[in-house]
Amino acid sequence: MEIIMPQLGETVAEGTVSKWYKKVGDSIKADETLFDVETDKVNTEIPSPVAGVLTEIRVAEGVTVKVGVVLAVVTEAGAAAPAGAAVAAPAPAAAATTVAVPVAGAWAARPAAVPAKADGSLRLSPVVRKLAAEHGIDPSQVSGTGRDGRVTREDMLAFVEARKSSAVPAMPVVAASPVAEPAVPRPAAAPVAPFTAPPASTGPSERIRLNPIRKRTAEHLARAWVTVPAVLQAIEVDFHKVDEARKLAGSGWKAREGFSLTYLPFIARAVSIALAKFPRLNSSVDGDELVLHKRINLGIAVDMNFDGLMVPVVKDVPSKSLPQIAREVNDLAQRARANRLKPDDLSEATYTLSNSGVFGTAFTAPIVNVPQVAILSTDGVQKKPVVIEGPAGDSIAIRPVGMLAQCFDHRAVDGAYSAAFLKEVKTVLETRHWVQDLEA
Repeated sequence: MEIIMPQLGETVAEGTVSKWYKKVGDSIKADETLFDVETDKVNTEIPSPVAGVLTEIRVAEGVTVKVGVVLAVVTEAGAAAPAGAAVAAPAPAAAATTVAVPVAGAWAARPAAVPAKADGSLRLSPVVRKLAAEHGIDPSQVSGTGRDGRVTREDMLAFVEARKSSAVPAMPVVAASPVAEPAVPRPAAAPVAPFTAPPASTGPSERIRLNPIRKRTAEHLARAWVTVPAVLQAIEVDFHKVDEARKLAGSGWKAREGFSLTYLPFIARAVSIALAKFPRLNSSVDGDELVLHKRINLGIAVDMNFDGLMVPVVKDVPSKSLPQIAREVNDLAQRARANRLKPDDLSEATYTLSNSGVFGTAFTAPIVNVPQVAILSTDGVQKKPVVIEGPAGDSIAIRPVGMLAQCFDHRAVDGAYSAAFLKEVKTVLETRHWVQDLEA
């Protein structure tokens, strides 16, 4: 069986084989780690899909190749090796600055920006190579803290900052002279302190190069912006029923689970219910066709400490309980920020949730994450006076209210369809027995 470079995220086109855990001739079990891959977005271990013997390694450690390139061959247990096939060992890393593999038109790997060395400490990931090139750094001068002494992104950034500190002296701060007191008589009991102006900003403007995650995000969303005829619609939701369930779970949930119960899992559940009724929003555009996806897989946009976004995926949401959804959303967010996502965590999203509400936003117009056709922004929930209609007449109550804003691809659906979907999400959030869902 041919082992190929996996797709580690929808916008990632290449990866670097950073380590082989087996050598040619070794036996390997199904799901046993075979090699490590590094990309601009994730570093991860890749397991073998089958049990057998590693009969060929075509791409050496430290080499960057395109997605889909054949990296190795595993002969499955019980299967004979192909007649006349030679068992190939990996090329030495020191000599592997480029690689050409004959697959689907002979993809050719890019030359490495920094040649890899035999000691393994300079087998650089794409992000480290880019940082080295951008800042004119010889990676051999950087002490690596990664596996086998590898130079990591953090090592490179720390070296850049240290070099700035040693090469550029601190700029002296000159405070402006105090402003004299006006010549107006004042009561002795209430003297006015002299005003001192803050230091003026001086020097040239600073340029900050986009980091790899930010650059990938920018490229992907720029394409979406010019491709998709997007329409924005929003609806206001009373989260009273959701809050009742959250308060009932209370501190017991956090003590038991180790994290707080937010609004996001409830919204994810409501969206999955509504998507089952409005399947055209759980689709993708392919030429002149709309591909309706049977599975409902929700991408959850995760902020990477203001360095960019990643969108791990909660798969088959309708089949999971509310507590399961909450645990999975939290787990994916934590592993995304710790750079511990697996390839499968980033694939097969059919609809995306963007959660800016943690910062208290009132209204956000997100960009559709193509090839999907819709994305929902979940903004901040604030207490507001709400008119409650009842048999005895109208009354006013203080309720937790938030806005849900959906951007959709007008090629896929019209405004009425999107509006009906939003109404269904609102109805589910406002009327469902969420306390029972938490007990599931």
